[in-house]
Formats: sequence, structure tokens, C-alpha cells
Amino acid sequence: MTPTARRTLLSAIACSLLAACSIPSKPELPPLRSEAPLASLQAQGGGHWPDPQWWRTFADPQLDALEERALAGAPALDEARRRFDTAARAIDVAGAGAGLSARANAQLQRQRLSENGLIPPRFLGFTWYNQGDLGLEFEVDFDFWGRTRAAVAAAVDETRAATAERSAAALMLTAAVADTYLGWQADHARLALARDTQATLERSRALAARRAERGIDPPDIGHELEAQLAAARELAAACEGAARIRHAALAALLGLSPAELGELEPRALPRADARLPDDAGLDLLARRPDIAASRWRVEAAMRRVDQARAAFFPDIRLGAMVGLQSIDLDHLFDAGSRMGGIGPALHLPLFARRPLEAAYGVSQAQLQAAAAAHDARVVDAAREVALHALELAQVDARRDERRRQLDAIAAIERSATLRSQRGVGDDRAVLAAHARVLEQRDALVQLESQALSSAIALTRALGGGYRTDAPAADPAADAAHPNPPQVDPR
Repeated sequence: MTPTARRTLLSAIACSLLAACSIPSKPELPPLRSEAPLASLQAQGGGHWPDPQWWRTFADPQLDALEERALAGAPALDEARRRFDTAARAIDVAGAGAGLSARANAQLQRQRLSENGLIPPRFLGFTWYNQGDLGLEFEVDFDFWGRTRAAVAAAVDETRAATAERSAAALMLTAAVADTYLGWQADHARLALARDTQATLERSRALAARRAERGIDPPDIGHELEAQLAAARELAAACEGAARIRHAALAALLGLSPAELGELEPRALPRADARLPDDAGLDLLARRPDIAASRWRVEAAMRRVDQARAAFFPDIRLGAMVGLQSIDLDHLFDAGSRMGGIGPALHLPLFARRPLEAAYGVSQAQLQAAAAAHDARVVDAAREVALHALELAQVDARRDERRRQLDAIAAIERSATLRSQRGVGDDRAVLAAHARVLEQRDALVQLESQALSSAIALTRALGGGYRTDAPAADPAADAAHPNPPQVDPR
């Protein structure tokens, strides 16, 4: 080895050691919540985790068709799909700089020599000349320190997060469609009861008017029935208007006009049957798409920290160049115009410490923010589950008591009917009892609708059938998988 080469090698080694002294230590993954805080929740358990097509438990073909139309092309999913496509393309961008790269160069110049330059034109015999250059440049990035690998891994994790977010958007959509549709069914059930109540009160008013004409009863009874009849008409108008509003809202969820959605067929309300699974606290983190997305965001932020740390290391590349060069274009393609070169390149960030430290600090702050967002999402998810489970338990208790009230008043109606048939009493008691039965049935429909809404909300809070494997907690593990996990968006 010549003295010059030896000095060059020693200088490179010294610079490398100097750069190594400023490399930060390898970071650790921040501690994350591993369980949802649902211990000692006073709610009815023993339930099962929702199925991916959970709405089919309502056994309503009309609802099934609406959900399929929503998942096929609702506007609410377009944004989530675009985010996923953007994240998927980012993987290609991150990996584009790794390995071998090649560039082709072509240049044609006409230049004038300075008469006061290093070689005056009078010695060359010309002032103007043409120069042509054709070449291929090759460069190999060995990525010894994993900077590109970390960037690719971060892009993959962000794609996984976008996949989970797309599933979360689909879950929100299907829950909104089911809740709106079943609310429409409840409005129509209440509208039918309100119209039945109108007919009953009109019969009672006519009977009271006849008795008042004969002087049997005072006219105040008729006025009271008129007020009740007006209230029944108001309730019917409110239910009819609410049904129209829900129909328009349902059409908007599907990206349609109310006319394009068409008429819906009123059906009996299904029974709400949702319970909290016994392992909700342990398994909720793997069942919620939004928690899975936040977990993948933490992994992506961790890879970004690795990427920022790798920037402190020396950058070693191998470059090569082949081509043609000539100041006489007639001889550009002659064999004598060939040129070429090959050699390594070492780039040391000796005087870029402050920008590198700033970028590294930003990546660490983003990691801490992602970890905090994940823990907050877990707590929020537990709150939603607890809230809707307790709401459903409360509605179930009220619904049971309301059924007992309905059974008791229905017994009164049967007794009044039997007395009327025997001639012991008249139709006033029968009509009054029937009106009370209709009132109780309306209250029960409202509780059934509230129970269905709470059951749908609990299903959504439990993840709606989503399931994913937790990402690796080891920050040193290689996460650069070629494809994101395939998750059923429903």
C-alpha cells in the first residue's frame, strides 16, 4: 500500500470513529396498554364477539341488501380507500432508493473559449467548439445501517394502519345504516299505533258526544277526549316526519337520493340480543380496528426513529460510470471516445449533527405522541364498551317492567271486554283500556328501538367482528413484510 493510500485509509477510519461517537443509543418502544380497563364492570356478560356480518343476526333481508349496497360504494368509504392507496404507494416510494440505481445522461454543448483563459484559443487554432457526452451512471446503496429498510418498514406499518382505518370506516357505516334503518322501522311501528289510537279516541269522542247530548255526562269529557285526539294526531305527524327524515338519511349514507333508494317495507322490530363477552378486557385491543390502527401507527413511528438514527452512520455507496465523450461530434461514437470509472463513496455527517439531532428528536416526539394516542384510544374504547353495555342492561330492565305493565293493562282490557259482552258494562271502559294498551305498546316500541340502538352501538364498540394479530412489540424486529394484512372491511 502506498503512503498516500495509507493516509487516505487512516483518515477515513478516523472520520468514521469520530462520526460513531455522536450516534444516539438504540431507542426502546414506549410502554403501551395491553388490556382495556373493564374490570368489575357491572354489566351482563356471557356474550359472544360480533360476527363480521353482524347485522344478519336481525334476520332482515331488506337490511342485508342495504348493507351490501353501502359497502359496495358508499361515499363514506371513498376517503378511507384513498388513504389506503396513498399508504400503499408510499411503500414503493420508500423502497425506490435501495439497491442498484441507474441513470442515463446525454449532453450537447457549444462553447466559446476565453481568450484570456488557461489555454488561449490562438494556441489551439479555434475559439468555438462542440462537445458531446453520452453516459450511463450506476450506483449501489448497500444500506448497511438499515435506513432504507426502516423507511420501507414504516411505510408498510402505515399501510397496515390505513387498512385498519378502512375497516373502522366500514364499521361506522354499517352501524349507521343499521341504526337508521331500524329507527325507521320503529317510527313506522309507532305511526301505526298512533293511527290506531286516533281511531280509538274518535270512537270514544263520538260515544261521549252522544251521552252529552242526552245529558248523561258533562261536555268536559268530550273536550278531554278532543285534546287527547289532537295529541294522537300530533304524535302521528311526528312519527311520519321522523320516518321521512330517516329515509333521507339512509339514502344519504348510501350515496343515493330518496327516490333512488325507493320505498322500504315496514317490518316487525327484531329483538336486541347483545351481551358483553367475558374476555372483553383482554381481547378488545385485537378486536377494535381503530386500536389496531393506532398500534400500527406506533410501530411506524418506531421505524421512523430507526430511520432517523441510521442517518448518523456513514453512508457507503459504490458508483460506476461508462460512456462516450468527444469535442468533435464526428468522432463521438469512435472507440477512442470511450470513458469509464468505478469506485466507492463514503459520506460522513461530521458537520450535520444539529440537523440530524433535530430530526431524531422530532421522530422521538412523534413516537411518544403515537403511544399516547394509542393508550387514549384504548381508554376511549373501554369507556364506549362500558357505556353501551350499561345502557343496554338498563334498557333491558326497563323493557321487562314495561312488558309487565302491558300485560296487566291488557288483562284489564280483556275484563272490560268480557263485561261489555255480558251487558254489565258499556264500551267506554273497553275503549279506555284499549287506549291505555296502545300507550303502553308505544312506550314498549320506544324501549325496543332504544335497545336495538344500544345493541348496535355495543356491537360497534366491540369491533363489529374485526380481528387482527397484534404487531410485534420488539422494536428491533424486522417489520418489512411485502404486503399488508388482508382484513375484511365489513
